[in-house]
This record gives sequence, structure tokens and C-alpha cells, in this order.
Amino acid sequence: MENFCRCRSGLVYQHCCEPYHKNVLQAPTPEALMRSRYSAFSLQLIDYLVRTTHPFVRNLYNKKDIAKWAKANNWLKLEILSAHDNRVCFKAYYQNGNQYFIHHEDSTFEQKNGIWYYVKGMFPKENSAKRERG
Repeated sequence: MENFCRCRSGLVYQHCCEPYHKNVLQAPTPEALMRSRYSAFSLQLIDYLVRTTHPFVRNLYNKKDIAKWAKANNWLKLEILSAHDNRVCFKAYYQNGNQYFIHHEDSTFEQKNGIWYYVKGMFPKENSAKRERG
């Protein structure tokens, strides 16, 4: 049975996000980096999340907080809404306990020395829409 990537690209993990996670390849686009970061949250690959955050803003993120967020949630799916230039707008669906949430973010990425990094995210007003299990 093939192990499809958690980023929902339709590819198997070994041919999608795994080479980025193992630092064999660098994500070629902001969308590829966004997908790999979602998969890293789902797989709790905290070092990857830190490594792919831009060095200029890395100090704004606490590794323990990232780990806590990744581990506390059951990551259900990723939906890419748009990807243009250095921005990716997405919705990440996740479950915490018996509640379902949507993390809606418009992320900015920057390339440094040929490597894409996450810089920051803006949150539309409907972010974290909560739905009770029904």
C-alpha cells in the first residue's frame, strides 16, 4: 500500500515532501515549501519547521511552542487556495479533542541564497472557524 503525502498533492510521501524533510532537496517554490511545512506539522518534524523559517525571523518562534502546537492537533487536510509569486494562501484543517478547526493563513515566503523560507503569515477574519463534531 502506498503512503500518500499528507500535503494532499496526490503523490506518495517519498516522491513529495520526504526529500525536503530529509534535506536531500530544497523546496523549489513557496507552494512546495508550504506543503512540506504542513506535512512537517502533521509528522511533528519540528527541526524542519525551524530550519525552513527565515533566519531573520526565526528568533520570533519558540521551538517548544511549535512542538506543542504540532502534537496537540490531529492534522486532517491542507487546501491551497492560491499561490502567486512569494505568497501562498491556504486552509489547514485540524482536530483538537472533539472540535474541528480551520487555520486560514496568507503566508509570505522569501528566497535567500536559492532557498525558500517562511517569513510570516496574515490571518483573514474567519480564521480558526470552529465546528462541533456532529
